[in-house]
Amino acid sequence: MKESSNAKVVLGVFETYQKQRLLFAQTVADLASRESNMDALHGAGVCQLLRPLLLDRVPAIQHAAALALGRIANYNEELAEAVVDSDIVPHLVYSLAEQNRFYKKAAAFVLRAVAKHSPELAQAVVDAGALNALVTCLEEFDPGVKESAAWALGYIARHSPDLAQAVVDAGAVPLLVLCVQEPELSLKRIAASALSDISKHSPELAQSVVDANTIPFIAPLLANPDAKLRRQVCSALSQISKHTVDLAETVVDGDLFPNVLNCLKDPDGYVRKNSATLICEIAKHTPELAQLVVNSGGLAAMVDYTSDARGNARLPGIMTLGYIAAFSETLACAVLLAKAVAPLSHALVHEPEEHVKAASAWSLGQIGRHGPDHAKALAEMGVLAKLLKVLTGGSSGGPSGPNAVAAGDEEGGSDLKMKAKRALKCILEKTLLLDALEPLLQPSTPVNVLKYVVGQFAKILPNDVAARRAFVTSGGLQRVQEIAAGLGNAGGGGAGGSGGLLNGTKMGEYIRIINECYPEEIVRYYSPGYSATLLEKIDEYSRIHDQATKLAASENVPQQQPAAAPSILA
Repeated sequence: MKESSNAKVVLGVFETYQKQRLLFAQTVADLASRESNMDALHGAGVCQLLRPLLLDRVPAIQHAAALALGRIANYNEELAEAVVDSDIVPHLVYSLAEQNRFYKKAAAFVLRAVAKHSPELAQAVVDAGALNALVTCLEEFDPGVKESAAWALGYIARHSPDLAQAVVDAGAVPLLVLCVQEPELSLKRIAASALSDISKHSPELAQSVVDANTIPFIAPLLANPDAKLRRQVCSALSQISKHTVDLAETVVDGDLFPNVLNCLKDPDGYVRKNSATLICEIAKHTPELAQLVVNSGGLAAMVDYTSDARGNARLPGIMTLGYIAAFSETLACAVLLAKAVAPLSHALVHEPEEHVKAASAWSLGQIGRHGPDHAKALAEMGVLAKLLKVLTGGSSGGPSGPNAVAAGDEEGGSDLKMKAKRALKCILEKTLLLDALEPLLQPSTPVNVLKYVVGQFAKILPNDVAARRAFVTSGGLQRVQEIAAGLGNAGGGGAGGSGGLLNGTKMGEYIRIINECYPEEIVRYYSPGYSATLLEKIDEYSRIHDQATKLAASENVPQQQPAAAPSILA
């Protein structure tokens, strides 16, 4: 009886110790769920205290300790580094293959939480041998274990091509494709996300995903009712498509249309954006793929999407319209007929993000660069003035005038202003509509844009009598002379004469051609200072006339007096 009593006392001590260990691990896990406790936990050396509990003989304690460590590592990079420095990752990997499904989920959660912060931490997880253990978890029966493992593999693969290649070499891709086919929605989402993270880095990695027969299984999921799954599938397909023509064609061959177009109208904003990105990545490669998008109804759908979207979500729609228009005159006409200019102009003017404005300017330039009809359509919608406003900053506070350094010059200009200038150049060089060109013919227009405006008048006026007359009556010829004078045209009056700073420049040559279209006296009449010259001539003429009158009077008075005297006397 005494021995039995002693045994109970000893077992009671161990039972109390076990309860206290479990209570400690569970309490720490609960505290770690609140961010406000993290600094205190870290200062108390919680990682070192939890580390032995990962190898505890009681599964519940192991699970609670792993859950606590996962929450701690998930908080920030510093705490994740503390977990790695505490030599915890090898213990997790060692026990990952031996414990129950609850522990495996928690251990995979810790590995994911560590790996997500940086490539260095992800590499530390790989170096600890976690990949093989995680890939083995993908073969587990429990879908929760598969999901946790897939999530961790995706977080490792997203950082760099080398880490993604390590995941591929571990044999993860075929198992991830099998996970996509599982009935659990959450597992499908995470597996598709992991495939996306692998595919994004290089054509070779994307090809390895395609070679696992991925497309036939994930492309039909675009019609799945679950919005989060559609997000991930669109993302994975776009990451595959972006690399090469062959990969894009493989994606298209997976019966992409019309499901992807339906996603452009999806209630979920991320689905809309990701599907627009997918179409953009397909359309950018070749004229044939762009034409396929147009023939499938993608152009009209993309115009609607670009009209409705706002902010950064608008970018893939804007880029798609530009890519399609860039390939050929026919496709650019299709973009015009789809009424794409209005949303592009709206984005150029109203979007707050500079990179979205820059993309809009680029797309408008791609539409207008093909021919006079394209440029005319843009000019009639006021695109030239909007591009000029963007180029000059839309305010009068900056430098202005022909001698000012034009905002948007390639030397030191922002990406937005460079793209606005290039778009203006492309459109102006094709514009034959004088009414559209005249508002830009101002001394305040930057020289690097004004050069192309004057150049277009130099092309048009020598061959069009009516245009020459209209150019004079609208004040265009006068503004040309003012511009020439401002740029240093010494005379500005002789027909075809140019000098000063314009000698040997394209601008000087354009002004000379314009002036040669008119009589010399007309050019002189509209030159700056000519009215003052006329007034001086009037004053000079008046002085000469007065002097002549006085001289005539002084010579005639003595001859008239004798004739007048007799009449007076009489």
